[in-house]
Amino acid sequence: MSLTPLDKPVQFLKGVGPRRAEAFQRLGIVCARDLLHHVPRRYDDASTITPLARVEVGMDVTAVGMVKNKGIVPTRSGLRIFQAVLQDGTGIVTCAWPGQPWLDRTLQVGDRILVTGPVKFFHGRQIQPREHAVLERASTAPSPTPTPGPQSPATPQPAPTPPGTIFVTYPASEQLPQWVLRRVISLNLEQLLRHVGDEDHLTPSARRALGLPDLASAFATLHRPPSLDRVDAATRRLAYDELFFLQLLQARVRYHATRARPGIAFERTNELIRALHDSLPFTLTGAQVGVLREIYADMASPHRMNRMLQGDVGCGKTLVALFAMLLAVEGGYQAALMAPTEILAEQHAARIREFLAGLPCGVELLTGSATGRRREEARARVAGGEARVVIGTHALIQEGVEFDALGLVVVDEQHRFGVRQRLALAERDPAPDVLVMSATPIPRSLAMALHGDLDISMIDELPAGRRPVATRVAGPEKREEVFREVGRRLDRGEQAYVVYPVIEESEKAELRAAETEYDRLRSGEFAGREVALLHGRMPADEKDRVMRAFLAGEIRVLVATTVIEVGIDVANATVMVIENAERFGLSQLHQLRGRVGRGDRGGLCVVIPGGTGSSTRERLAVFARTSDGFEIAAADLRIRGQGDFFGAEQHGHGTGLRFADILVHGDLVGPARERARGVVDGDPEVAKEENALLRLVLERRYGERLKLFGVG
Repeated sequence: MSLTPLDKPVQFLKGVGPRRAEAFQRLGIVCARDLLHHVPRRYDDASTITPLARVEVGMDVTAVGMVKNKGIVPTRSGLRIFQAVLQDGTGIVTCAWPGQPWLDRTLQVGDRILVTGPVKFFHGRQIQPREHAVLERASTAPSPTPTPGPQSPATPQPAPTPPGTIFVTYPASEQLPQWVLRRVISLNLEQLLRHVGDEDHLTPSARRALGLPDLASAFATLHRPPSLDRVDAATRRLAYDELFFLQLLQARVRYHATRARPGIAFERTNELIRALHDSLPFTLTGAQVGVLREIYADMASPHRMNRMLQGDVGCGKTLVALFAMLLAVEGGYQAALMAPTEILAEQHAARIREFLAGLPCGVELLTGSATGRRREEARARVAGGEARVVIGTHALIQEGVEFDALGLVVVDEQHRFGVRQRLALAERDPAPDVLVMSATPIPRSLAMALHGDLDISMIDELPAGRRPVATRVAGPEKREEVFREVGRRLDRGEQAYVVYPVIEESEKAELRAAETEYDRLRSGEFAGREVALLHGRMPADEKDRVMRAFLAGEIRVLVATTVIEVGIDVANATVMVIENAERFGLSQLHQLRGRVGRGDRGGLCVVIPGGTGSSTRERLAVFARTSDGFEIAAADLRIRGQGDFFGAEQHGHGTGLRFADILVHGDLVGPARERARGVVDGDPEVAKEENALLRLVLERRYGERLKLFGVG
């Protein structure tokens, strides 16, 4: 990989040096390019800055001033308050930081600082900053403009902020304060911008078509904005670059998965497909029919299918997957379904055997617990081709498991498998088609950003007559009433889940914990009933034993953490109580709710928040109002932001998105993916001379992931 001046180690930039370089590296700034990509945390323009003379009690202000004097004020209660008097060209005001006396060591007289916070009355007007930033140190600030008094010598006073000034605030640290970051960026920006143009991969015509500025202008605006409205256009350009190179990585993965080796063109006879269709006691939904057309078109082509099937709990994904598996079987091949747990694999096998009863299609279950002669016989049926549909766990990809002619791999709850683990079944010759299923609905633009290596099908319709789970939000004061309702359902022979956010109590957070509440519930509200505990730190065989006992009805109340989020179908489980509901994302709450109401009885989900903040009320109101997983995911994205979606990703799918926000820039995902796939279709290795810059930037951004996916 050829180096450019932008690859210069940060320590050689003006104003850094070897000692400060370590602090920069801890912020992720290793080279000059990283400094350009250090995303500002906020912008304040002069129109939002309140002159100190106009600061009034009751206002919430952002102000800029010079520290005129400072000190620590003790109180009778022992609290120590750091105070600083700020001065600008209009007047002075006191700022107070209760309980933060250490600021006396970090703020100096003469520093120019930006403060944001409410104005309160305490011996006069007083700003109590929520946050502050040192804009200039006393030693580096320009000399103040003298404003002579009428009868006194000239007194130094800071000049008022010029109109149009934009204050840029960066993520900083104690070792690398704001004023140092601002100064280093200021000293180096012009030189760095001269080299950025060499890395602009968009032609002028492409930029015009997308309505984007050139790369150098975008970075210049990001760090030295002439106006706030220009910042959005600059951020949009940098967001497009992130999305495009992410899609380019995924397009290469997709090419290697679907085109690098020949696939199987399956021939449909309708012998099994028609028989299954005619035996169903219900009609497929329009959404199921639509995605089946997409899947069948993929499977009929000579290229490998690499498709994701998204859908809500209960939308019929497994049945769609079964129809796809039968197309493979009709074409003379085997189909395999891989589930994340043995119990789920067993339930899939039982359900599929019911669907295929009477059809000439052998179904085999292969899990890790099968041993000895039983395991060898099952493997022999798979290897000999007697088993046409094979269902199992990761045992399917272990050594010793051979298929006669594997044509289709279906992966259930795909996010529970690592990338390489998920792809292992597909690394065979001939290369089987791959269909991955996810019961975590996410908006299409986010799905395309996260899973650009996959084609995406969505089932956005539930079968007619499916009863939604009734959902209620109850305050902590209603807890006893809620558990009495649970008790009445238990008296009718039903079963219940009670879910907690943590396993054990912690001094750091006042949360109800599964272990503590399990002990309380089995001796209190549910005394005399069969109650069990389930959480992620239990040994695998113990978790399996508890889940099997709950499935069999031997346990009436399951006290658990989110380990049940992806679990099994217990038709008799009709009620769920979720404590400290504010600690869960909306999509996670929706997944948990999907564990109840899976039988012919109505389900009930009661969420009990531990807090009553406006964000909590908004989120839980959405959760109670709708059972549409896609609507809930969109609301979750809007309220919590995309960080939670990206932060929970499996290893190998990290995006590194700093500028792109799917809520704001979702319309760029489609053009970015179309261009990326076009590049790879014409140059699979991105190795042609005209794509040299794209290859260079791709390797710089995603070098390790290229190796992980085998496309380096």
